[in-house]
Formats: sequence, C-alpha cells, structure tokens
Amino acid sequence: MADAAPAPAYLVRGDEPTLVSQAVTAVVAEILGGRDPTSAVEEHGAGGQDIDVDGVVDALTTPPFLVDRRVVVVRDAGRLLAADATRISAWLGAPVDGVVLVLSAGGGTVPAALSGAVQKKGTVVDTDPGRGRARSQWVAEQVRAAPVRLDARATAALGEHLGQDLGRLRSLLDSLAAAYGEGAAVDEERLAPFLGEAGSVAPWDLTDAIDAGDAPGALDALTRLLGPGAVHPLAVMGILHRHAQAMLRLDGASVTTPEEAATLLGSRSVFPAKKALEQGRRLGPARIGRAVTLLADADLDLRGRTGLDDRTVLEVLVARLARLSASGDPGARRPARAGAGRR
Repeated sequence: MADAAPAPAYLVRGDEPTLVSQAVTAVVAEILGGRDPTSAVEEHGAGGQDIDVDGVVDALTTPPFLVDRRVVVVRDAGRLLAADATRISAWLGAPVDGVVLVLSAGGGTVPAALSGAVQKKGTVVDTDPGRGRARSQWVAEQVRAAPVRLDARATAALGEHLGQDLGRLRSLLDSLAAAYGEGAAVDEERLAPFLGEAGSVAPWDLTDAIDAGDAPGALDALTRLLGPGAVHPLAVMGILHRHAQAMLRLDGASVTTPEEAATLLGSRSVFPAKKALEQGRRLGPARIGRAVTLLADADLDLRGRTGLDDRTVLEVLVARLARLSASGDPGARRPARAGAGRR
C-alpha cells in the first residue's frame, strides 16, 4: 500500500476524555490508511484494564506478520510507571519498521521521559480546545467540518450551550445530520430541539434497534431521546423518515455495493448506506412500503389527527416498526391460503 509512512509514535493528550478518545480513533484510522483494524491494531489498557508493559514491549519489538503495519495502542498511559516509560522510550531509539505506537493520555500524567521521547521522535496531538477566542475558533472549525451547515447564530448558541462539555459536540452534529440530512442548513430554531441531553444517545441507537427487531431496545432509545432536554417529536420523526426513505430509494435500484448505495443516496459515508442497503434487502418491497405507511400515519397523528399525546404516538410507531423488522406486521401479513377456513 503506497501511503505515506507514519511517525513511529503518537501521544494524544487533553483534559476531556471524550475528545482524547475521538482523536485516538482518528489518528489510528489515519495510520491504518484503510487497512483492516482487526488484524493491524493491538490494544493495551482498554476499559481500565491493567497495562501489561511486557506485552506492550513485545508488540513493539515484533515485526508485523501477515500485515505491513501494526498499531499498538496504549490507553490511559498516565498509569505507566517511570520504569515502564523508560522501557518504551528505549524502543523509540530504534523503532521497528511497520510498528506504530499510539499513547492515549489519561489516568494521570504521562512520565516526562516518555512524553519527551515522543516529542523528539514522533507526534504529539493536543485535543485541548483552549479558552476564550481559541475555544470559539476550535468550535467553529469542528462545525465547518460537520456534515451539516450551521449559521453563525446557531454556531454561537451551540458553543455557549455546551460550555466545557465539548465531548458532546460530534454526536450532536451527527444527530443533526441524521435528522435533517447531510449538507442541510441548520439555524438556531432547528438546532434548539437537539440541545440539552440530546447527545446522550445517538439516532442510530434507535434505528439500529428497530432494524434488529428489538422493540424493548428501540423503546429505550426513544425514551432517552425524549428525556430531559428532549429532541422534539417531529425531529425524531425526521430521523425515522430519513431511515425509511433511504431504503425506499435503494429498493429496485440497480445498486449492488455499499459504495454505489452511498453515491445514490448522496452520502459521504459508506457505512450508513451499507446498513440501509442490507436492511432494505431483508425487509423487501412490501414491508418497506408498510413502514412508509406507518410513518405517514404517525406523522398525521403528531399533527393532531388523534387525541393521543406525542410520546404515545412515537412509542406505538417504534414498536410497530421493530415488529415489522422482526417478523412482519399484521397489516402486512400474507393472504390466507385458498380454502383455509376461518377460526
């Protein structure tokens, strides 16, 4: 693979654990350059587990096998003792070709000998957005790279509302894209329903549970979306409508690969297009059509056709969509066999 060779080591540091974690994910993806992470990434210390320094050193000193690049990730490297850091720093004096070390700060302060060695031989990634003007510029940069377009007032409102909780920024921007579509213009009014606790659950938690036919899981995700600082019920409808619309557009189209599906849907990411393609194939035209009908009926109910409250309308809709994915909805049952008697 003819991509540029990465630095031998990276140190990702910052005060916000979520931002550090997101940056580690981005750094590892860039190092891999499209390689399969299941065979090229080795994690140490994930989930709060003890860091096996012998295992780390062994991974660093063993040339890649069956792959041309191995990424050794050490989580919460601030837990390393000075003696451990010295052993890893020594490796940086003569790193093994094809092996890259990624240190995720956290759990304390990374020993000075190790952080200094990475500064000399590798790359330090600082996730701290800063304060004052620097912080505002950081938020603006993240918004400019987002899958939706926020105007100046919405961007300012977003930064002010999040305060120091900037780890929620990416999930909130993804939620806006799921509700309004990639490339959509979002003003302060369209942003407002997504503030509060909206970032605590991703929209795809709801749609993934529905696709799996998991009604309890889907209802739990809906409850979290509609909890304190709720997403507006019509915004939830937007998430569900876009999900069904993607399957409807792909149904019957001459699309065979996730890449072709992403092109047809105008999506910059292949992953959601792949999920829509696979779920549409599982459901088939009849059940996709039934899902669209359920959504249309629920939309009218939310706009006052019945006396039901919004939460009840959405709970019934989500339960029906999940049941549709699991085994078919009664409204979409196959016709009875000829000659079958009534009970």
